[in-house]
Amino acid sequence: MSESGRGRVEIHHGDNLAVAAALASETFTLIYLDPPFNTGRTRERAIETARPVGEAPGIVRRGFHGREYERLRGDLRVYDDRFDDYWGYLEPRLLEAWRLLADDGTLYLHLDYREAHYAKVLLDALFGRDRFLNELIWAYDYGAKTRRRWPTKHDTILVYVKNPDRYWFDSETVDREPYMAPGLVTPEKAARGKLPTDVWWHTIVPTTGREKTGYPTQKPEGVLRRIVQASTRPGDLVLDLFAGSGTTGAVASALGRDAVLVDSNPDAVSVMRQRMPHAQVVAGAPDDRAVVSGTDAR
Repeated sequence: MSESGRGRVEIHHGDNLAVAAALASETFTLIYLDPPFNTGRTRERAIETARPVGEAPGIVRRGFHGREYERLRGDLRVYDDRFDDYWGYLEPRLLEAWRLLADDGTLYLHLDYREAHYAKVLLDALFGRDRFLNELIWAYDYGAKTRRRWPTKHDTILVYVKNPDRYWFDSETVDREPYMAPGLVTPEKAARGKLPTDVWWHTIVPTTGREKTGYPTQKPEGVLRRIVQASTRPGDLVLDLFAGSGTTGAVASALGRDAVLVDSNPDAVSVMRQRMPHAQVVAGAPDDRAVVSGTDAR
C-alpha cells in the first residue's frame, strides 16, 4: 500500500496462465475470477490440457460422493457438448488460482446460468466440498426480456475458501443496503441498513456515470466493493486473472488493498491504464522482481 493509502496496482499484459504460473504460491488473500461465459459463440484461443491427477499437491479430487474426478468430468460432458472445450481452457487456470490462494484466502468464481451448475460440481471435486462457502446471486433488471420463458437476469458467484478454519470474513465492513420494509424495524436499524444476504440486487454499470468505461463486460464497482470489503484487510493482496476493465483493481486500490490484474486483450489494458494512471504495467509473465508483494517499494 502506498503512503497515500491507495493500494498499488500491477497490470500484466499477457496470457493469464503463464502469468499465474510465475507468481508465488499462497500469496493472495482474495482471488476474483470473471472468465468468459460459455455462450457458444466462436472464440479464438488456445486450449490447454488439465493437469493429470497427482500433479497438483494439496488438491482434493474426491470431493463429490467419493467418485473419481475424471469420472465426474466424463459424466458431465454428456450433458453439454461444449463442456470439455470450455473447461479444458478454464480448469488449469482454476488450479493455478488455488495454488496462489493464501491459507486464509477466498476465491470467487463469477459465472452465469450456462456453466454455474457444472462449475459447482467440478469445484467440489477439485477443492473439496468442505471448502465451499457460498453461492451468491447477483440479480439485476436491465435489457430485453423474453416472453417465452422467465427472463434470465442474474449471475452466479461461487465462493470457496482455502482453509475452512482460517479464512478471513468481516461482515461489519461491508456496505449495508436498505430494508425492503423499513417500517417493520426500528428507525435506528432502518437508518443503518441491513447486512446483505447471498442475493445481491444491484444495477449493472449505468450507461452514463463516473465508472462507465465502455468495456463490454464491465462489472459494477458496488459488487466488487462488497467482495473486497468482506474478504480482505487493508494491505492484503488481490488477484484478478480476467481483469477486463479493471474494476477489481480500481476497487481494491481505493480500499487500500494491493492488486495484480492480468489480461491478454490490449483494449482491456488500455482501459485499465486510463482508469488507474497510478498502476504499473508489465508485459508478459513477471520475473522475480516484477511480482507485487505487500512490502514492495515502488
